[in-house]
Amino acid sequence: MTQQRDHGGGLDVAIARWGGTRETWLDLSTGINPVPFPLPQFSADCWTALPDANAQTALLDAARKFWAIPETVDIIAAPGASALISRIPSLVSGNAVDIPQPTYNEHAAAFRAQGWDMSDGTDQCRVIVHPNNPTGQFWTADDLTAQTNIIDESFCDIAPDRTLIEQTTKTGNFVLKSFGKFWGLAGLRLGFLVGAPEFIAKMRDYIGPWAVSGPALETATAALQDLDWAQSTRQRLADDCARLDALMSKHGAQLEGGCDLFRLYNVDDAQAWHERLGKHQILTRVFPYSDTYLRLGLPHPDRWAQLEHALTE
Repeated sequence: MTQQRDHGGGLDVAIARWGGTRETWLDLSTGINPVPFPLPQFSADCWTALPDANAQTALLDAARKFWAIPETVDIIAAPGASALISRIPSLVSGNAVDIPQPTYNEHAAAFRAQGWDMSDGTDQCRVIVHPNNPTGQFWTADDLTAQTNIIDESFCDIAPDRTLIEQTTKTGNFVLKSFGKFWGLAGLRLGFLVGAPEFIAKMRDYIGPWAVSGPALETATAALQDLDWAQSTRQRLADDCARLDALMSKHGAQLEGGCDLFRLYNVDDAQAWHERLGKHQILTRVFPYSDTYLRLGLPHPDRWAQLEHALTE
């Protein structure tokens, strides 16, 4: 039986435990923007026709421009960053990988599934999450110490000046991008991988044709071209993080880390906080490796009162 890995989400389980409906719950267990990019007006055959080459090219062109991807490297779109994460270990060389902990656990799971060993400091392969989940740590080019370096920038669109995308011009460096976090459309399932053309060609053969749906192609192309939305969203997320920090500090939580899509707090008893907020139908994130780490995403602008009320009782 496949072991279930620790993630945010799982609202149905919380409802079964504490009651309520999906509409009454405030899910703060993920790092997904609570104000998503507005869906565009879809073309007539978006849902019925196989995605054509022009739509796929339009998406990748928009991605290249938005992320300033170097001309000498290639990019592929796939049905979610997780789909790419699961396939990367079978396409890179080596048998040992360094994945600094704590971090997003799907990377280690994917490498273990392909028979790799976890090895701190190995120069074969390294995976860094930039900024890290859950600590929010940003890395630098000096941290790319292995022959193959996988840089997961799923949360990096809140700080485009910190991207390591330029490092993909160096042999063995790859950058992962997720559309679901910053644009708030995780259900669309869309991710990108940037790196050497020969590697991306192998991944393209592995993923197969029509990997990205018509609605995802049209939505993401529009989103990546809307620079005003991106700029205003970054400011709103930063303001909301400051508001959340002030609120949590008032009630005894200490900021430990995070980024502008989620915050990590040190509390006296993370499980007790999780239970207390759960009774108010607010889902938070706790971790099996820490008794004091509590991670919160940002509330929707209309849902702050629910959190404020829960913290005062």
